[in-house]
This record gives sequence, structure tokens and C-alpha cells, in this order.
Amino acid sequence: MAIRKVGIVVDDGVQALDVAGPVDAFAEANVYVRPEDRYETVLIGPHRQPLRASNNMRMLADLALPGVDEVFDILLVAGGPDLPNRVPDPAVTDWLSTASQQAGTYGSVCTGAFTLGHAGLLDGRRVTTHWQSASRLATMFPAAQVEPDAIYVRDGRLVTSAGVTAGIDLALALVRETHGNDVALAVAKRLVVVAQRQGGQSQFSPFLMAPADPTSPIARIQQHVMDHLRERHTLESLADLVGMSTRSLARHFVQVTGCTPHEFVERARVDAARNLLEGSDLQLKTVAYDCGFGTADRMRAIFTQRLTVTPAQYRASFRKAG
Repeated sequence: MAIRKVGIVVDDGVQALDVAGPVDAFAEANVYVRPEDRYETVLIGPHRQPLRASNNMRMLADLALPGVDEVFDILLVAGGPDLPNRVPDPAVTDWLSTASQQAGTYGSVCTGAFTLGHAGLLDGRRVTTHWQSASRLATMFPAAQVEPDAIYVRDGRLVTSAGVTAGIDLALALVRETHGNDVALAVAKRLVVVAQRQGGQSQFSPFLMAPADPTSPIARIQQHVMDHLRERHTLESLADLVGMSTRSLARHFVQVTGCTPHEFVERARVDAARNLLEGSDLQLKTVAYDCGFGTADRMRAIFTQRLTVTPAQYRASFRKAG
């Protein structure tokens, strides 16, 4: 092995943790590897003037585009809250198109995936981003295969991560690939994070979104389901509730919500159970009954399928104090 050069692309409005998380992970890794195998990280910006992060922190890039001709072992684009809506800087995207071909590994943290998309680097690739922006990424770059629940994704030389702190997960994964699990675990302990967290982004994102028109038949069905979680809900019973045929309801429900009525019922029960697991000491069998799962085993199966963690694991991670 040899010194690994890491470049992180930043710009005004960057999320500070998207930068600091990976930088700290690579810096801590240097404690456990030989000096000749260390990571050297630089920030790459549109200029050498101070930048303002989204939290108003000042940053200063080490290198300014477009005049950067270094070849990086790892090249990442940090995200920022406004990147999904920002018109990209051609100097950045043009440089990325070339630099990514020379880099050993290239990718993004959080919404930095949008910059990669504008550079033409996501087509035909498996990628992820922050759960709030995943659907927009898929819409803007339909040739990409967006995996909204993943914490990070590697597709060949391309690596992408979910939001904010997931940049640490991505950096730890890269450290693990190069230096082994023992070094990655030691770095995780130094940073007081898990070396490989359980579950995906679904643990952090709400399954349910309010419909645009709260008086619509779909909204009435949603409210009825949430008010009567213990009851059995079928396509027929929900269609009767709003005076629609089952065929029309099935088609209209998917158009409005993006999911089937059956999936909505399951999502509503999962969200209700998450609230009880976070805010109460109720036994799992009680939570399962109150939320309409029937049994704790059934709830466990659905949690594992949808969140990739069990109810007990979810409670351990998100239990509110007091």
C-alpha cells in the first residue's frame, strides 16, 4: 500500500458534516496504519476564498477548480441542502467528468449525488442519497438506479452515501476495504459510532406523507385507517368507505400516494408502532396488538422486511429518554 490521496469537493452551502465526517474518519484511520499508508485529505473548491457552509461555518478549500490536475485515490463530492435545486457549475461538472475517470474510487456524500448526476456519472449505476431527496434524484436522473433505503452503495468504482452522518459510514467502509475490519472498528470506537450500523434509512424517514387535498377520498381512507389500525382493512372495505369501485380505488390510490392501499395500511401500522416503541415502555405484544399487527411475530417480520431491523433493535436505537 501507499499514501492514499483523498479529495473532497466543496462549495458554498455545503453541509459541514458531509465534509467533517469523512475527513475525521480518514484522519483517525491514520492513527492505526503505517505512516507510508496514511490518508491525505484535501478540500477542492471553486476558488480559494472562504466558503460558507449551510450552518454558516467558514471553510477554505486547499485547491481551486478548474486548475486541479492531481489524481485521487478517493474523490468525493460533499452535499448541501440546496444542491437538489441548484444549477450546477460547469467548471465543477466538467472537471468531475474527467477526474472521476482517473480516480481509484469516486462518489458522493448525501446530496452530492446530484452534482455527480449533472456530470453524467450516475447513468446505469446503483446509487443512493438522503432519503428526503431520493425520489427527486430518481426523477432528475432516470437512468440511475436509486436505492432510497441504503446507507451507502458501492457500484464498481462509484460509491454514494445517504445523508449527513452516513458519510462516516461510507468512509469507514472504504477504510475497511483497504485496511481491514480491525482498523475500521478501531476508528469507529474513536469516533463513538457503530462500525456498521443496522438497518437502512427507512428507520429515520416517515413512511406516511399527507395527501395534497385533505378532503379527497384518498385522504378520508388514510385517516380512517390511521384511526382504526386494529381493524382488518381490505380493498373492498376501503372502496365501500368512499363509494368507489375496487378497480378505480386501486388505480387512483397508487396515482396519488405512490403505493397500494394494502401497502399504505402496512406503512401506517409501522409508523404507529415506531411512535410507541420510541415513546413508551409497552411490551412488544401490546404494541403489535394496538397497531393492528395482531402478534409480535408478525410485527417483527414486517419491521425486518421494511426497516431491516427488529422492533427491539429499533427501540434500542430510538427510545426517547424520560
